Amino acid sequence: MSDVSGPGWYRMRILTAEFIRSCAGPEQFLKSDLPEVAFIGRSNVGKSSLINSLLQRKGLAKVSRTPGKTRLVNLFRVTSDDPGLARFVVVDLPGYGYAKVSKTLRAQWAPLIEQYLDGSEQLRAVVVLVESRVLSEQDRQTIAWLSSVGRPPVVVATKVDKLKMSERIGALRRLREGLGLAEGEGAIPYSSVTGEGRERLWAVLKERIRT
Repeated sequence: MSDVSGPGWYRMRILTAEFIRSCAGPEQFLKSDLPEVAFIGRSNVGKSSLINSLLQRKGLAKVSRTPGKTRLVNLFRVTSDDPGLARFVVVDLPGYGYAKVSKTLRAQWAPLIEQYLDGSEQLRAVVVLVESRVLSEQDRQTIAWLSSVGRPPVVVATKVDKLKMSERIGALRRLREGLGLAEGEGAIPYSSVTGEGRERLWAVLKERIRT
């Protein structure tokens, strides 16, 4: 069992985190009343590592050095000791951008991702991962599209441990300005290596899930 402490979390403990299934089509999406939190980002942004870090489970989401490893919509059921958030679902979406797979397969991902994000009735929060050192046009397009369909994302800047402290302020400012985020609504700095940002992200997600 894992402790998750931070603003508003009252030392909530993650009791279980288990894989449910992988979905190749919308007919396989979960039909339940559990709130869902989805994670999306370009290939190799560190999405699986962040999910494992956030839930403090090694190997729950499969990590690979090969971009495009996540090719299906993967669902995980999570339970905690917080009575107001006893059970919820984490949704790991395929990465967009470069991937060592066929163009045909990549073309199938976009409709699958859009069908989930636009159609899920239980979706409470969408976390968009962007690398702290790199900003792509697809990041901008994804965030703009989510906002246009009424899914304002939680933006997280990954791999901040690779930035020198002297580089952080400038890098995060460039991300905020490049993504068109309002002042005070910048990306949450996160490191799956050190755990930095975990408490802050949980606090934001809890507010979204329980709204």
